[in-house]
Amino acid sequence: MPFYAPNWVPKLPFEIPDSISVDKFILDENFDRHPLGYSRPPFICGITGKEYSALEVKERVDFLARGLSNELGFHPNQGSEWDKVIGLFSINTIDTLTLAWATHRIGGIQTPANAAYTVQELEHQLRDSGAKCLFTCSPLLDLALQAAKSVGIAENRIFLLDVPQAVAGKKRDGYKTLDQLIDQGQKLAKIEGLEWSKGEGARRTAFLCYSSGTSGLPKGVMISHKNVIANVLQMRAFEDPWRKTLIEPGNQSDYTENVLGLLPLNHIYALIVVAHLGAYRGDGVVVLPKFEFKSFLETIQTHKISNLYLVPPIIITITKSRDVVKQYDLSSVKSIFTGAAPLGEETAQDLQSMFPTWAIRQGYGMTESATVVCSTIPSDVYFGSSGSLLPGIEARIVTPEGEEITEYDTPGELIVKGPAVTLGYLNNQKATDETFVDGYLRTGDEAVVRKHPKSGHEHIFIVDRLKELIKVKGLQVAPAELEAHLLTHPAVNDCVVIGVPSDREGEVPKAFVVKSPSVGLEESDRMVARDIARHVEQHKAKHKWLKGGIEFIDIVPKSPSGKILRRLLRDKEKEKRRAAGAKL
Repeated sequence: MPFYAPNWVPKLPFEIPDSISVDKFILDENFDRHPLGYSRPPFICGITGKEYSALEVKERVDFLARGLSNELGFHPNQGSEWDKVIGLFSINTIDTLTLAWATHRIGGIQTPANAAYTVQELEHQLRDSGAKCLFTCSPLLDLALQAAKSVGIAENRIFLLDVPQAVAGKKRDGYKTLDQLIDQGQKLAKIEGLEWSKGEGARRTAFLCYSSGTSGLPKGVMISHKNVIANVLQMRAFEDPWRKTLIEPGNQSDYTENVLGLLPLNHIYALIVVAHLGAYRGDGVVVLPKFEFKSFLETIQTHKISNLYLVPPIIITITKSRDVVKQYDLSSVKSIFTGAAPLGEETAQDLQSMFPTWAIRQGYGMTESATVVCSTIPSDVYFGSSGSLLPGIEARIVTPEGEEITEYDTPGELIVKGPAVTLGYLNNQKATDETFVDGYLRTGDEAVVRKHPKSGHEHIFIVDRLKELIKVKGLQVAPAELEAHLLTHPAVNDCVVIGVPSDREGEVPKAFVVKSPSVGLEESDRMVARDIARHVEQHKAKHKWLKGGIEFIDIVPKSPSGKILRRLLRDKEKEKRRAAGAKL
């Protein structure tokens, strides 16, 4: 039985354009965007307050496209987009999207890299993508230079984005900046427009984003112009009924707000949901280069931010820092939106108890679905769920044998079909064939569909990654469930659960725990571990008990988007057992 958006969700307002580039869709008022002259500045520096109006951003994109074309010899209607791949390796800036849209304006691809990458990881992405140049920033320049040299990118093809002095470090001369390219472009003739035939926006890659995967090197996900446009329209349609309720009486204009732009703009969540959706509907994205708790709170207070785009680790930090949070005025906040990893029901309830008026929304998506598959609106919140399907998406739940599940509350793999499902993986036909099957995206996530007990609308609950489920005597244990429960124990500040081999039971759960600062030095690890184990045993079935033990660690390894990197702990556990001569 296929699942679709609930009946309250409006249809898409018009057919998704498939013959235009992303920059044209975002910056041209012919495609139903919020009027440029009435929009908030699309990107505002949360540290310095620097900003450009929407009209100025459109102009800067045009000038930068001219500068790039002249500097790199890239012309809008010559060659393939794969001849014009521009790498980005930078912390968040107010010009990150200016560069992306200018790249699209000349018919190229932007491949944004994780700012936390090592030299080797950046090398892999630059080489695999075929990047012809690299934009970076002064704090990351040395690392960028090493990687660029290894893949043959010349130093005169490395450019700098401007970042606030507070994070810039020492001044780096000798490299052309984005602002200098804009200044040069202002003096150059206007470049020709893109001449695309019907469907070309659906076939051409706009972004090449790398998906971390569960094993092996990250894979380049080819995201078309139409994919980006589709998800922006899907999210706008889905959230419109709620946003219309926020319009003040007598105001003839649509509602706009300031939103938080803290999450890394190289990640698909922030790239599409925060930056593109925000710009399209006239919001202001307040950009921060990194997470520092007090500056994060101060930015919300100073810029009167209404909507916080977050990930679960930040929410956990908020709930465990009540005394600090009380020192700031967060009264402007109306809602939060969390994604990238599941938010536990207990954590959501903790946050709601702190801020009863906040709408705590959750969504689900992947790089391969570019981006959101399902989401929540404030009138239909169901803690623990990732919300309802967006318009234009069809979802199915299937067993490992491929049989379709038609009942509610029955777990299986979530597979989805929709206009934002991407083109596949670059240079990896095997992975593409395994993941994109008969028009559907195999998410690799185990999910159930449940009806909201009050509204009756269908909600998607992500149970776990299929490859991460622990099999105890044939019974499945979801690590996320145990982690959410462990976080309710006062001694647990953070945690991760993996399966470890057991001669008698196949696998058993083991917890890696970061102790809370409240745990006294006089308390032995053995006693704290026993109390945590008892906490699980009192509330969970026997096959979910932590028979693999509890190990205390200093920090849980996570990606910048908040996803737990379980495989790193699995690999260390294997090495430990191998060294001890244990059976693997």
